[in-house]
Amino acid sequence: MANGQQVAEENVRRFTTWVASKTDDDFRSLVSRGVLSRTDIAAECGFAKSVLSQNPRVRVTLKELEVVLRERGVLPKLAIDATGTPLEVRTRQAEGVGGARDAERLKRLEQENASLRAELVEVKRALSRYALLQEALAETGRLPR
Repeated sequence: MANGQQVAEENVRRFTTWVASKTDDDFRSLVSRGVLSRTDIAAECGFAKSVLSQNPRVRVTLKELEVVLRERGVLPKLAIDATGTPLEVRTRQAEGVGGARDAERLKRLEQENASLRAELVEVKRALSRYALLQEALAETGRLPR
């Protein structure tokens, strides 16, 4: 069994691999309240959400990632109050719970559409076979009345 340091190193490796595999659009889909959703990150990386706050290397890497994403315009900029401390900008998410529901519905409809297309191809093939039969019967004069 791995000790704590080995688990921590594995979590750092998972996180950095996950960051490298994402595009700006992927990061935009993870934005929640002006920061990246910690719950979604932990689920996609395959470790507990507490790793993001308790593992110092992951915590620093995540903060650096968010700074870079703010500079690139993926995350909203932080506001600065009178004392000079940064405040998170509260942004309204167009794709909250409804967005997830819409994405799930879209996926279900696309699957249904694909199955209906396959069924249509099969029915057209059967229809063409029966059309050939009807044509042969008409030529021989054996059409039922």
